[in-house]
Amino acid sequence: MKDEKRPGDFARLAATVVLLSFALAGASCSRDTEAAPTKAQITLEPGVYDVDHPELFKLVKAETRALSTELTANGTVNTDITRTIRVTSLGSGRVIAVKVRLGDSVRKGESLLVISSPDLASANADYQKARADEEFSRKALARSQELFSRGAVAAKDLEEAQDTDDKAKVDTQTAAEHVRVLGGDPAHPSPMIELRAPVSGTIVEQNVAGFEGIKSLDNTPNLFTIADLSEVWVVCDVFENALGEVRLGDPAEIRLNAYPDRVFHGKVADISRVLDPNTRTAKVRIVLANADGTLRPGMFAAATFRSRKLHDRIVIPGTAIMRLQDKDWVFRKEGPRRFRQTEVHAANVTADGSQALQDGLNPGDEVIADALQFSTAMAEQKE
Repeated sequence: MKDEKRPGDFARLAATVVLLSFALAGASCSRDTEAAPTKAQITLEPGVYDVDHPELFKLVKAETRALSTELTANGTVNTDITRTIRVTSLGSGRVIAVKVRLGDSVRKGESLLVISSPDLASANADYQKARADEEFSRKALARSQELFSRGAVAAKDLEEAQDTDDKAKVDTQTAAEHVRVLGGDPAHPSPMIELRAPVSGTIVEQNVAGFEGIKSLDNTPNLFTIADLSEVWVVCDVFENALGEVRLGDPAEIRLNAYPDRVFHGKVADISRVLDPNTRTAKVRIVLANADGTLRPGMFAAATFRSRKLHDRIVIPGTAIMRLQDKDWVFRKEGPRRFRQTEVHAANVTADGSQALQDGLNPGDEVIADALQFSTAMAEQKE
């Protein structure tokens, strides 16, 4: 006979199922409770800091000032082309002696080199022939005048003698001038051309050495270049998107690699009307006095332009800015204890050492006065 289940057995089974359900539910709740974050585990978003003692860090306010626009461009020192003379020889020949060298200072009229020139020799010969013809025509005119006074010749013959003498004088003058143009002296005939400095200055280019052949003027480079370096040009390349910030007459500060501790002052004298199609830049010329010869052609220069027109700029102390990953940052106050790391774009530095900003802050914003100190303190707090 099969066993029959009693009602009490079903009651006990139901109670066991209920207890197991509560146990599983309790275990599930326990796991959920362990996974839920506590308040202490909640972190702030990156770049935002809550400070326990904000009074330890000095604050400064961003203020507005009327400042000139500042622009920096690279360039080189050049000679003033209006004070630069290229020396050439109008006569061909061979160099006999070179009396100056590259970099020498010369005075006007000083001998530069000596050339033995067939051209000058030929010009001297033409001059001597012209003088002989003039002397002959002068004597012929004197005889004609004597004969005409005695009625021995007609007036026509006298007029022809006078015309011949006049033409001979012109030929003599022309031949003498040719000798002078080639560098000779009609009073002292010689095939030697002594090339002299047309102006005082410095030899900045030399294209001749001893015993070289000098060709005719149309196919030879200049022998020397003489420049007056008492005033020089600094020529800079300014990109087209910055040309609107540069005006004629604007002051400019020049700094040279050769003299890092010195600042030279000049003014914008010219802005090119043509852009370089490859670099998209225009040439800007600055004129500088150079009485002591400190500035030498070819030196690398960095020019800082400051516009005469003033613009409103946000200004904060330089110490409030921290350079990180090629960007500028400040720590701006957002609440009684909260600060946010904010990117800014720095412009020029003012005369008192403050830093002007292009953007990133508004007037009245409060920032940490010493950004590096604050950053170091926050890094130590994380540790």
